[in-house]
Amino acid sequence: MSHHPGRRTWRRTERRSWHVSEALADRYAAGSAPEPDAWSLERHIEACGACAVRVSAAVQGSAAGPVLAEIRGAVLAAVAPAPSAGPGSARRVGFTSRVLWAAGPALRGSWLVALVLVAAAAVGLAYGAGFAGARPVLLALAPVVPLAGVAVSYGRYADPMYEIGASTPGGGLRLLLTRTAAVLAASLPVLTLAGALLPASAGAPGAAAWLLPGLALTLAALALGSYVGCRTAAGAMGAVWTVALAVPALGTPRPDGAGYPPLSAAELSEHLTRFLSGTAAQSGWATAAAVCAGLLILRRRAFDRPAFDGRGRAWEHG
Repeated sequence: MSHHPGRRTWRRTERRSWHVSEALADRYAAGSAPEPDAWSLERHIEACGACAVRVSAAVQGSAAGPVLAEIRGAVLAAVAPAPSAGPGSARRVGFTSRVLWAAGPALRGSWLVALVLVAAAAVGLAYGAGFAGARPVLLALAPVVPLAGVAVSYGRYADPMYEIGASTPGGGLRLLLTRTAAVLAASLPVLTLAGALLPASAGAPGAAAWLLPGLALTLAALALGSYVGCRTAAGAMGAVWTVALAVPALGTPRPDGAGYPPLSAAELSEHLTRFLSGTAAQSGWATAAAVCAGLLILRRRAFDRPAFDGRGRAWEHG
C-alpha cells in the first residue's frame, strides 16, 4: 500500500520538538517551501511566539512585504469605524463577525429555518390537526436534524469562507467542533422543548430520549468525515438511521400482497421505545458515542491538512 510522501514528512515533523529556522522562514516567505514544511510551520507558529515573529519578519522583508502592507492598510481603512461611531463600535462589530463566522453557515442559512419549521410543524400537527403520532414522528426525525446542520456547516460545498478557514492553523477540527457545538446548542433545546410540548402518546419515549442517539450519530458523522468529508458522512449516517428505523417498522405485509400496512401511532411509539428507551438502549447509544469520540480523537490530524485520494490528488474535507 503506497502512502503520500508529504504525509509521512508532516507527521514526523509534527511529532518532534523543533523551531523554525531562518532558512525555512525565508523559503516560506518566498513561497518555495514544500507543502508539508509549510503546514508544519503554520501549525508550529500558532503556539510559538518567537517563531511567529521570525516568520513575520521574513514575510515583511520579502518581495511580497510591500504588497501585503498595502493590502493590510486598505483593509484597515475599509473596516475602520466612522468618527462618530464611538471608541467601542469597532470591537463590537469585530466580535459579532467572529462569532457569526465561527458559528458557521448552518446558523445563518436554511438549516436554522428548517429546524424551527420541524418543531413548529410537530406542534401544529398535534394541536391543530389532532395528529396523535406527532411526538413519535418528531422523535424519529430529531436525531438526524443535527446531522443536516453539520453537513452544511463545514466544507467547500457549504461554506463560502472554507478556503480561508482551511488555510489557517486555527481551522480544521477546531473550527468543525465549534460549528458542531453551535448546531447542537441550537437543535437540542428547540427539539426537546417541542417534544415536551406535544401530548404524550401511549408508550412513547420521553421528549429527551433522542439526545444520546443524536449525539452518537453526530460524533459518528464527524469521525467518518475525516475519511470521506462531512457532507458525505452526514448523509451516510442519516441513511443508516433511516434504514435502522424503517426496516423493523415495516412489520408484516398484507395478506393480499398490497404492501405493508401503515403503522398506527401506538405501534410507532412502541417501536421507538424499543429503539430509544430503557437502560440497555441508552447505554448502547452512550457507548457508541464514546467509541466515536475516541475515533475522532485518533483521526484529529486528518482535519489539520489537505487529505489525499488514492491516486495522490489533493481533495478537501467536506
